[in-house]
Amino acid sequence: RTLPKQFPPWKIDGPNPAAEGIWGVQGVMHPDMPFQEEFIKVYFSDAIINPTLQLLQCSKDDLVMELFNLLVRPDYDFELRWHRDDIPPTATAQEELDRLNKPAFSAQWNLALYEDASLVVVPGSHLRPRTDTERNADPYEKELPGQLVVKMEPGDIVFYNNNIVHRGVYDAKVERMTLHGSAGHVDGATLRARNVLQHGLRNWIDRLHFDALQGEEKKLAEHMKENLVKMGREAGDVGYSLQG
Repeated sequence: RTLPKQFPPWKIDGPNPAAEGIWGVQGVMHPDMPFQEEFIKVYFSDAIINPTLQLLQCSKDDLVMELFNLLVRPDYDFELRWHRDDIPPTATAQEELDRLNKPAFSAQWNLALYEDASLVVVPGSHLRPRTDTERNADPYEKELPGQLVVKMEPGDIVFYNNNIVHRGVYDAKVERMTLHGSAGHVDGATLRARNVLQHGLRNWIDRLHFDALQGEEKKLAEHMKENLVKMGREAGDVGYSLQG
């Protein structure tokens, strides 16, 4: 995730695309990624899968492999604007409701390896359109009514709906390594395709294997990957969710 970009597509051209620094590493299960096998073990572990099943109220057969990234300390202080991950800021209240009234079809999570207080959310905002105050606020408003700074200790995991109103505030002086992932539900493939495939998984998913896993974990991983490949095959060109 190259600075100063907030959302994909990330800069990948030129002799040094990350010349201004980074604030994250995309696709930690990528076959060329160092320690890839360790990341795979985390993603398909009970600590991730079991809460996902509870939140999505589904069986393992319904799960779709989605995203797994690493968010890190930026090279300079950096903030994300208030946003919902897959609803643009130009959406009307009715357009927001049309999406929010549908099932989430995904569970997104952060797993902190260091203390982390970067995520700021407005609890309950995933159930309603933005208020007039939220809609008219500066994109980088320091405080919205009812906001919550999510304070995490090393080893803490927080699960959340990615269409909650939220932002990130990153301090270059504070070390950060937070694993950031999601898994989806097969019934939401059409709704989730853009939010997932915009991150470039199509470029390497065919090379992904799960030799680090055994038994039922490996079987689940293969099945979730198959569901992702099916999503990509059926989705076509998905574009990008947000600009900036």
